[in-house]
Order: sequence, then structure tokens, then C-alpha cells
Amino acid sequence: MSPTLAAAQELIRRPSVTPKDEGCCQWIASRLEPLGFKSEIMPYGEVTNLWAVREGGLPGPTLVLAGHIDVVPPGPLEKWTHPPFAAEIADGQLYGRGAADMKSSVAAFVTASESFIKARGQFNGRLAFLITSDEEGPAIDGTVQVLRELAHRGEQLNYCLVGEPTSSASLGDTIKNGRRGSLSGQLTIFGKQGHVAYPHLAENPIHRFAPALAELAAIRWDDGNQYFPPTTWQVSNIQSGTGATNVIPGALTAAFNFRFATVSSPDSLKSRLEAVLDRHGLQHQIEWNLGGDPYLTPVGTLCDSLRGAIAKETGIKAELSTTGGTSDGRFIAKHCREVVEFGPVNATIHQIDERIAVEALDGLHAIYLELITDLLERKPAAIASR
Repeated sequence: MSPTLAAAQELIRRPSVTPKDEGCCQWIASRLEPLGFKSEIMPYGEVTNLWAVREGGLPGPTLVLAGHIDVVPPGPLEKWTHPPFAAEIADGQLYGRGAADMKSSVAAFVTASESFIKARGQFNGRLAFLITSDEEGPAIDGTVQVLRELAHRGEQLNYCLVGEPTSSASLGDTIKNGRRGSLSGQLTIFGKQGHVAYPHLAENPIHRFAPALAELAAIRWDDGNQYFPPTTWQVSNIQSGTGATNVIPGALTAAFNFRFATVSSPDSLKSRLEAVLDRHGLQHQIEWNLGGDPYLTPVGTLCDSLRGAIAKETGIKAELSTTGGTSDGRFIAKHCREVVEFGPVNATIHQIDERIAVEALDGLHAIYLELITDLLERKPAAIASR
């Protein structure tokens, strides 16, 4: 059994449903400390975080390996072919909640770091781990809190690899070099309740909102750019009425979300949406929630190094992409010059029978090891000149 497979099974067997850690961070620390890492368990609220650093002894950049060990709930246990926390292997697949998202990546971080450090005495810069149990949850007491503390200490972060499951069809086909921002709103349209037989004595918020909804759904918010697709707006839920068929409702609520590119801002999107509501004469209120700003790492040292590592291991020319949901990369990008995300195939994440191909585990190990070696063994001047 490969060390990475064994490490992934160890983590999967710990039922760390967010925000629980179930000893994962301490286990990772126990693997890193014999390598010379200085580890800190940093709890905030119910969340457990790990910050661990290994000094290389020579001048150079700080490379952070970032990830999460919390997982979403498994759902109905009886629907799993293999128990979600048993980490069983069948037909060349490792089954379990977190197998793809993202305990296998964290396991490969650990074993790649072991291989890198055991093979040399010194290296350039520093190698660090930032692990949290609060990525699948509210993301309030996890990575963002650790980064706040690191900023207070004056820590300088140069490169960060987040082990999110980014691959689409095969390991290595996709790197996320950015993510769209997420802006949500809870909209209330006010009307006047009344009897359906006397509509002139009431004001139906459903009817009033319908033309504005059609206009909002048809808006092209922006055209995106070379890295980002156009901004999208989607309504996820609409509620109104008392349940009775003979009552005109007094209010309507609608939940919606923008996934936005760097060419738009939260303020511009808010203003444009509210202008439509005002133009239609709607009495309304909106509770806004900015889930995260967009971030982007243009082609450069980190993207080039990761692409080279993937090509060396798989022969694949990885595509750069900014599609998909949010990740902790949105927080890290505010403190780190270059951030990318790369990990296994994401076809089964958050699903019943989540799994990863066993052979992909050693592939992840090899790619991560090549990236670490490239960034921390080359002379700093050679990296800076890229």
C-alpha cells in the first residue's frame, strides 16, 4: 500500500463532518513534526485549524499547502455502497466521504512533504501547511481567522496551493487560477393582502414582481474577460402566500445570487439591481451577503510550475479555469501573491459513494512533490525571473 493511500484512509476514517475535526489536524501535525515542522493547533469557536511551518534554512519564498479536513454530511447511510467512513477499496476506487473533497489532497500534501524533506537537508524559503475544519461550513472561524493572526504577526506568504478537487475528466486536466465572487440577497417585495375576489382592494406582490423578475433575468451584467465568464444572476427560491387559494399575499420573498467576475463589483451589481426594482415602482428591502470577492492569479511562476509538474507526471496540458463555486482561496488571495487550486477529479464530490481512483493518489503525490521541489529548490533569482 502506498503511503498516500494509507494516509488518505486514515483521514477518511475520521468522521469530521463540519465543523468537527475528529483529531485530523493533530494527526497531520504528528506526521509533520518529525520532519522539523513547528505546528500550532489554532482553535476558534468549534473549529480546529492547523498552521505548520518548516524553515528551509536558505533565503526564498514561502509556499503554503492549504486545505480542509471537514466534510459535508454523508446523507442516508443505507444508500452508500461502502460505508462513508470506512475508507474501503473496491474496483480500484477508494470510497468515503472526503475521498475527493479533499482528504486525499491533504494526504498527498503530507506524503509529498515527507518525500521532499527527507531527501535534502536544506532548501530555499519555507514550506507551510494551513488546514481547517471550517471550509464546508460558514467559513467564519477557519482559514480567515488563521490568516488574520498571520497578518498580525507580519507573515509573508508568496505561493499557495489549495488542494480542491479541480480536475474534470482526468487528473491534471484543470487548474483553478481564480474564482468568481459570490453575492447573495434576500429580497422582500411588499404588497397588500386581500381577498382574491376583490383585487382592487389589494396589491399582489407576485404580479408586481413578475415584470421586474423577467427584466433582471434577461440582463447581461458584464461580458467577463479572458479569465472569467460573464457574471450570472440566479433566483434560488421564491416564497409568498398563506397557503389559502382565496388570499392575495401581502409580501413576497426571493433569494438570489450573483456569481461575478472581476469586471464587476458588489456595489455596481447592487446599484443596477435596485435600479430595476425602483423603475418598476416596487416597495422592497434587500438583505445583502457578500460570500466572497473574486480572485485571480494570472499566468506566472505558480501557474507555470504547476502546469509543468502536471505535464511531467501525466503528459496533460492543464487548462486554467475560474469556474465553479467558492473556496478558501478567496481568503488566501488577500494575503498571498499567487494562489491556485488543484486536486483530483470532482465528479463525485458531495455525492453518495464519493470516491477517488486509487492510482490518482500516487499521481497527486508526484505532482505535489514536483511543484514543491521546483519552487523551493531552484535559486530564488531563477524563480523571480520567470
